Amino acid sequence: MAFASGAKPPERYAVLSADMIRNILLFSLLCTSPALLAQGDAAQGKTEDLFREGEQAYRNGAYPKAIGLFTQVLEQDPDHLNAYLQRGFCHSLQQEYEAAVADFTAVIGRKHDHLWAYTSRGSAYNKLGKQNLAIADFNTVIGLDPKNQEAYNNRGWAKKGLGDQAGACADWEESRKMGNAEAKIILKNNRCK
Repeated sequence: MAFASGAKPPERYAVLSADMIRNILLFSLLCTSPALLAQGDAAQGKTEDLFREGEQAYRNGAYPKAIGLFTQVLEQDPDHLNAYLQRGFCHSLQQEYEAAVADFTAVIGRKHDHLWAYTSRGSAYNKLGKQNLAIADFNTVIGLDPKNQEAYNNRGWAKKGLGDQAGACADWEESRKMGNAEAKIILKNNRCK
């Protein structure tokens, strides 16, 4: 074997193949993994403790505190889907809809078929007056779960926000046919035939 310059490596120089490098890395991981696993378990335990504390704050209505705790969880584990989701719920309850959209979008970016994230983001978009984006999210939910009564109800409200009374009534009627008692009331209150 020769260097790129064309020179030959010195006798004591070892040329490692990709397989050799892989085996060395695997061996080094095996030798250090118990310590790394212990550190990882401790960090994961702390992260889950923070998450549970955030859930408790959420249940108690202490939304700013919950947001702070879920943010700490995400600083330790940027892929913690439930922390994004719960923080998004807290933002929505505080009428911080742009922040909620960002959190629900983070969930969707990591799990493309997450029904709650699409439903919640659609609701936040609707509150922001972005009915077309809300409808797109509710369409995704219905595509993933055609019997999702909540998605039909919510899409109806978004359509109504766009002035599409007939479309709104059709969605509410579809939800009613699936057995949604709330849709029956919505239909009556919105004078749908």
